[in-house]
Amino acid sequence: GPKGRVISYEIRDDHHNLAKKNYRHWRATWKIGHTEEWPDNVDFVLKDISRAAEDMKSFTFDAIVLDMLNPQSALSVVHPSLKEGGVCAVYLANITQVIDLLDTIRTYRLPFTCENIIEVTHRNWLVLPAKIKNCKSSQRVEIQEDIKEDPQQKECDEIQTRDQVVLNEGDGNAFLTKLRKFRPPLA
Repeated sequence: GPKGRVISYEIRDDHHNLAKKNYRHWRATWKIGHTEEWPDNVDFVLKDISRAAEDMKSFTFDAIVLDMLNPQSALSVVHPSLKEGGVCAVYLANITQVIDLLDTIRTYRLPFTCENIIEVTHRNWLVLPAKIKNCKSSQRVEIQEDIKEDPQQKECDEIQTRDQVVLNEGDGNAFLTKLRKFRPPLA
């Protein structure tokens, strides 16, 4: 919300710049339908979050989102700054990564419980509009006089194709894992 704060850590320069650009576009779009200006409350940090333990000491987060290949490397860094009851959402490409994440949490006894795992399906669709087909070859043009109209050809000229739907290859699934931080029992 307008009183909150977002801190974005990104290790790749191109993703860092794209995130800043997307945020600028979002703020510009916000202005179209609102009279009050959205505060500039997002900080972009070009740094590996796994190496940001010192940065995190001064923050308390309500929620954390990790979208990275090896989120286990960041959990030990971010969990001390996540408030008790806070959510850590982890976006992973395959179920094997989810299993590795949960194994790490158990092995290192991190104070997280897995509340939910959602498979997110993503498919790209392309719908092409209908076109009128001509049964004659478009490569051949003939000029003819006094030729009777062929009723079969007229019918063929008016045949329309239906909208074509194409499911693109390379689409896939991912997994959104919702973790919640809890208070570890006293030893």
